[in-house]
Amino acid sequence: MPPHPAGGAEPFRSPPAAGAAELAADLIAVARDSDRQAFARLFRHFAPRVKAYLMRLGSDDAAAEDLMQDVMLTVWRRAPTYDPGLAGVSTWVFTIARNRRIDALRRAPRLPADLDDPLRPTAAATPEAAADAQQWEDKMSAAIATLPAEQAAMLRLAYFDDRSHSDIATALDLPLGTVKSRLRLAIGRLRAIFKPEDKP
Repeated sequence: MPPHPAGGAEPFRSPPAAGAAELAADLIAVARDSDRQAFARLFRHFAPRVKAYLMRLGSDDAAAEDLMQDVMLTVWRRAPTYDPGLAGVSTWVFTIARNRRIDALRRAPRLPADLDDPLRPTAAATPEAAADAQQWEDKMSAAIATLPAEQAAMLRLAYFDDRSHSDIATALDLPLGTVKSRLRLAIGRLRAIFKPEDKP
């Protein structure tokens, strides 16, 4: 279980923004060493921002709090899948948040008639990186479409469905090692497709 740096019921107060290099170093430390102090710093930085983002997309306070916790748990669990060559940490985290919001709406008994408008990040709702998340997701989707179908299916499960490597192996009935090696190959091809200026 990851640490819960928020503690108690104290309301979130957004700390000063950390630099991109600091965020990347902390996420890599979580990925490699399950570094709880690094995760605590990521939590302090992202938790209030993700919660505010979700509330601006229409979630009430309680729902936004629950979704934020889910997002941060996903960050802890999926840190080893983060690839700094494809996206910045903020873009990656806000993409997870957006996907969790979509999943929550789809599970709700009554769905809005149009899922697009409330889900698409805007500059006002995402003061730092959530707008980039949508742009990155669009570019990633277009790039994935150019890959062989087998690799494209794996990447969609990994990046858009937030599935772990073991989940993907089960879903596709493949050995875990095969999934990992094919994902590495697919990511290498994506890096060749993405231009440096495309990366958020």
